Amino acid sequence: MSETYLQQLGQRAKEASFALANLTAADKRELLQAIADSLQSASNDILAANAKDVTAAKAAGLDAAMIDRLLLDNKRLAAVIADIGNVIALADPIGREFDSRLLDNGIRLCRRTVPLGVIGVIYEARPNVTVDIAVLALKTGNAVILRGGKETVNSNLALAQAIRAGIAKFGLPADAVQLIDDPDRALVTGLLKLDQYVDMIVPRGGSKLQRLCAEQATIPVILGGIGICHLYLDKAADLSRSTSVIVNAKVQRPTVCNALDTLLVHEAIAEHYLPQLAATLSAEGVSLVGCETTRQLLPAYDVRSASDATYRTEWLSLTLGIKVVADLDEAIAHIRQYSSGHSEAILTNDITTATRFMNEVNSAAVYLNASTRFTDGGQFGLGAEVAVSTQKLHARGPMGLEALTTYKWLAVGDYTSRS
Repeated sequence: MSETYLQQLGQRAKEASFALANLTAADKRELLQAIADSLQSASNDILAANAKDVTAAKAAGLDAAMIDRLLLDNKRLAAVIADIGNVIALADPIGREFDSRLLDNGIRLCRRTVPLGVIGVIYEARPNVTVDIAVLALKTGNAVILRGGKETVNSNLALAQAIRAGIAKFGLPADAVQLIDDPDRALVTGLLKLDQYVDMIVPRGGSKLQRLCAEQATIPVILGGIGICHLYLDKAADLSRSTSVIVNAKVQRPTVCNALDTLLVHEAIAEHYLPQLAATLSAEGVSLVGCETTRQLLPAYDVRSASDATYRTEWLSLTLGIKVVADLDEAIAHIRQYSSGHSEAILTNDITTATRFMNEVNSAAVYLNASTRFTDGGQFGLGAEVAVSTQKLHARGPMGLEALTTYKWLAVGDYTSRS
């Protein structure tokens, strides 16, 4: 039964992708505006559906981080809809020709960007992803099959219904965006093997989901979304300006993948600086997990003991790991051992130290004197994002429009035969 259901989803998505491939840039702008208008009209229904999901999540005992990811209120929904306008304003990456050349044999050759075709996205308790993915996919001429978490089933149904209504009103097949609303996990493994119709899988979730997709998929998979993020506070940092950056990286929205997990502090400034920082973090409700030196320097605070396991933890909460390090080499070694390859930062005014850090730390995003919270498609000027890729092939970091394209070679001859 599930196999038949998935085959039908795939067939409809593939057919819809053929219709999308013929859209002009102006057509896509009008299509996305129709979707934004449809979502705005359905706002009350969407928020009511989300309230059901939040109530159910609380009753099921889900933690605060998960509920925060799940929640849609008027402000968040308005921001999601406003982000569509940002994507509308972006240049259309489809149809761009590059690497044009005339070969010795007389053939004129170039590459042209084209849609991937059909994208499958598996994600957890983030209803905004339903809109982000659908909009980016349509902007690039791709159809999409969405499979959200069971925690967001009501929200995703309401969002998908509004999106499909906007597509249909524009005169295109509503099946350009399809949602798998059955929580049966067999449908996930089935989707991973739907290579006859689906061209790329993007999992947005924890390590178990990432591993499942990597092991089971017969379709190319873009891995990412797990952020064990570090910030190294160098002895040459401007400490009067560093605290606000550290607090922003940890506190501004602690439940997301680009929030700070481990702070590495140079031993030359630790004794002077850590008590000040701890006081500020404590006032923000942050609990600390520290190395033995950190615990000795902060006797007034209930600092839990750090371990290999805590350094490998993506906190997704108001918890921060702290380690005092001897120098830049130790900081980089720690990052190489424990980083998920997402986002790392250094605060320093020493250009030599900064250059080494930026060159030697090989994560998807590396920052000098800035918060890790900027690793985001919107903040990078990409509009919304499909995911944050921590792998190195095809796409890396926040995945915007170009990550949803491929290219084909166009060769023009004059009845040319190969000699």
